[in-house]
Amino acid sequence: MAKPNISPIAWLNDRQNRRSAMILSQRSQVISALGIVMILTWGSSFYLLAVLAEPIRLETGWGAGAVTAGVSLALLASGLASGWVGRLIQRDGGRRVLAGGITLIAAGLVLLGLSRSLPVYLVAWAVIGLGMAGALYDAAFSTLGRIYGREARSAITTLTLWGGFASTVCWPVSAFLVELVGWRGTCFAYAALNLGVCLPLCWIVLPRVPPVLTVATPDPALPVPASQYGLRFWCLAIAGAMLAMVSSIWSVHLITIMTAQGYALAAAVALGTLIGPAQVGARVLEMMGRGRHHPIWTMMASTGLVLLGFLGLVLEIPASAALVAYGAGNGLWSIARGALPLSIFAPEDYALIMGRLAGPVLVASAVAPLLGALLIQHYGAAAMLWVLMMGAVVPVAAAVILYWDILRDRQIHSL
Repeated sequence: MAKPNISPIAWLNDRQNRRSAMILSQRSQVISALGIVMILTWGSSFYLLAVLAEPIRLETGWGAGAVTAGVSLALLASGLASGWVGRLIQRDGGRRVLAGGITLIAAGLVLLGLSRSLPVYLVAWAVIGLGMAGALYDAAFSTLGRIYGREARSAITTLTLWGGFASTVCWPVSAFLVELVGWRGTCFAYAALNLGVCLPLCWIVLPRVPPVLTVATPDPALPVPASQYGLRFWCLAIAGAMLAMVSSIWSVHLITIMTAQGYALAAAVALGTLIGPAQVGARVLEMMGRGRHHPIWTMMASTGLVLLGFLGLVLEIPASAALVAYGAGNGLWSIARGALPLSIFAPEDYALIMGRLAGPVLVASAVAPLLGALLIQHYGAAAMLWVLMMGAVVPVAAAVILYWDILRDRQIHSL
C-alpha cells in the first residue's frame, strides 16, 4: 500500500504537536516529582512535631517548650541559610540543591532519632532546618522559576496543591508509625523515605543542566534587578514576614484564643479544621483562572481575606465564615509569594530574590510562637486577637503600595 502524501506544512504541524506534547509531559513529570517531595519533606520536618511532640516529651522528660523549640530553631537555621540557597539555585539550578536539602533533612532525622540529650536534639533540628532551606517551597519555587522563567506560574500554583496535602497525608502516617515503631523509629522511617523516594525523584526527574531562561510573555512593568533593594522587594518582604508571624501565632495559639472567646474545646478544634480545606479550595480557584490575571491581584485577595478573617473574629461574626476567609487568604499567599516575584523582577534573578525574601519570612515564623505566648501571658488571649488583626493590616497596606507601583510602571511603559 502506498504511503499517503503529507504536505510540508502538515508535517511541520505534526512535529510541533509532538514536541509540545513531549514538553507538557516533561513539565508534568517535574511538577509531580516535586509534589511528592513537598508532601514528604514538609511532613517529615515542619509538621513532624504535631504528632511526635507528646511521645518525645513523655519518654525524655523534657519540657513541652524545649521539645517544640526544635521547630523554631529549624526555622531560624532555614531563614539564615535561605539567601545562600537562592544564590546556588540561580547559579546551578535546583537539582543539586534540592538533593542536598533532602539529604540534610534525612541526616537530621537520623540524629533526632538517636538523640538522648537536649543539646543533641536541638542540633538535630538545626540540621533539619538547613535541609528545609534547600528542600521546601522556596527552593522548589526557585527551581521551577529557574527552569521555566515567567511560565512557571502555573507550575507553582499546581505545586502548592500538592503541598497542601502534606499534613493530611503525613499526620496519619506519623501516628501509625509512632504506634508501630515509636517516635525514634518514625524519625528513621522518614529518613528512609527521604533518601529512598525524594532523593531519587529529584536526581532523576529534574533537569541536569537548567535551560536558558526565556521570557515568552514579558510583563509590561519594568523588571527590577536583584541588586536593587527597592520598594517592591520591601513590600514583599514586609508582607511575607508579617503574614508568617500572624500565621505562626495563630497556628500555635488558635485553641487558646478560641476557648478564651467562649468556644468549647471540641468546637474550637472543629472550627480549626476548616482552615485546611479553605486553603486548598482557594488554590484550586486560582488554578482555574489559568493565570489570566496579574499575580498582584492574588496578593491583594490573599492579604484582604486574612484581614477579613481576623476582623470577623473580633466583630464576632460566625467563626466558621471568618476561619474560611483566613484559610483561603493563607492558601492564596503561598501562590502569590511564588508567582508575584516572577512578574515584578527580572526572571533571571528569581532564585536569588526568592532566597532573600525567604530569610525574613522564616525568621519571623521562628520567633512568632514565643512572641505570641509572651503577649498572651501579659495581655490575655482576647487582646492577642486584636494584635493579630492589626498585624494583618500591614500586608494589606504593602499590597496596595505594590499595586500602585506596578500600575505606575505600566503607565510609564505604555507612553
